[in-house]
Amino acid sequence: MGEKTAAVGDRSAGSAEERSTRDRILDIALDLFIENGFDKTSLREIAEQLGFSKAAIYYHFASKDDILMALHLRLHEIGHRAIERLGQAPAGVDSWALLLDQMVGEMLANRKIFVMHDRNRSAFEQLHRKEHDAQHEDLDVLLRDLISDPALALRDRVRLGCAVGAVMTVLVLYGDLLNDVPSGTLEELLRDALGDLLGRGTRGERPAQRPVAPIGNERDRPTQRGRTRTGAQRRAAN
Repeated sequence: MGEKTAAVGDRSAGSAEERSTRDRILDIALDLFIENGFDKTSLREIAEQLGFSKAAIYYHFASKDDILMALHLRLHEIGHRAIERLGQAPAGVDSWALLLDQMVGEMLANRKIFVMHDRNRSAFEQLHRKEHDAQHEDLDVLLRDLISDPALALRDRVRLGCAVGAVMTVLVLYGDLLNDVPSGTLEELLRDALGDLLGRGTRGERPAQRPVAPIGNERDRPTQRGRTRTGAQRRAAN
């Protein structure tokens, strides 16, 4: 059992078949955590959706907390890759604009993870793992190094900080408030906003983007079941 729990968040561990089963468990859990909440979802429900026994889940995850942590680490995969690309790119607004553009595409391809995170904040706050804290520290150091680079103009450093903050605010902190906005529309609006923050237009200047696949097998649009529309949304519908 100990060997399996050590692999939480390590998507390279095990055979291809094991990784596929592991991803299926995470994808089903992702949907259920969005629809019913982490606390109201049981391992038995996850197993029933997959069509196998609860014991089979224990082969891959020691507990429901481990499943939640593995889903959370999918966020870290996205953020870590994006910030590493920023750190390796030539310094300058043009490089940042391109890489942030790619980051937005990848985050929206995995939009459901952010919705799940927002709807289960209390559950995430109760997770205290040493390896999880280390992941946060790594991301923080990478971003601090970028924004504190003395070789760059102060104006550009501030613009970068604002641009990264805009992405995180719109897609992470308040992404759940924009569930009814199609991903394509949100992507275009956010990229335009980034162009404004970085002092460059995006329309007509954006390089062709390759399609970005979601991490795991989840679908693009967040689950809407059980959500109550706001007063503004009801008025617009009428």
